[in-house]
Amino acid sequence: MSTTILLIRHGETAWNAGRRLQGHIDIALNEAGLAQAGALGQALADEPLAAIIASDLQRAQQTAQAVADVKDLPVQTDSLLRERCYGAFEGLLYADIAARYPHEYAQWQSRQIDAVMPSGERQAESFRQFYARANGAIARWAGKYDGQTIAIVAHGGVLECAYREAVGMTLDSPRDFQVKNASVNRFSYADGKLHLVHWGNIEHLSAPAMDELG
Repeated sequence: MSTTILLIRHGETAWNAGRRLQGHIDIALNEAGLAQAGALGQALADEPLAAIIASDLQRAQQTAQAVADVKDLPVQTDSLLRERCYGAFEGLLYADIAARYPHEYAQWQSRQIDAVMPSGERQAESFRQFYARANGAIARWAGKYDGQTIAIVAHGGVLECAYREAVGMTLDSPRDFQVKNASVNRFSYADGKLHLVHWGNIEHLSAPAMDELG
């Protein structure tokens, strides 16, 4: 049977807006992000969701809760759906990373998938390690709700991993697609494989929809 997965990036945070790398640092949604989450919840009101799952970081949980409130479902959390851990890069502006760690920044930007950033409060992950973690978590939840429809609220990096897996894109190729806050990305999962159905739906974030939420 085929499981339908609505894979959603969390709403905006102040660090998103300020180009500061979050990784595993637990940042809440800002005012715009809360409004996006509210619009998302309304947009998914008629989806036949069997479960709502989120990363255990609060920006994902807050976004998922807006959907859960509309659907009267609990939010199940999974730490394996967290964003990639960037070690010492976390908490820094992108410009500061480039200045402070030029060699490691260059490796990151050139998509050296086995390169690992310097450790900070936490041990960083390579992209290959992160890819296996994120897609493994998605597959497990799809298997648990086989043949049903689920919403998974996670992070930009997790969505990138799912996209690459579903379309057969190599890990070291440049990212030529956008991953927008509070976007709904529809996948199907069957026979151990992830398939992309529709990418980057943000119609619910249009001005009229947001205005209705005050």
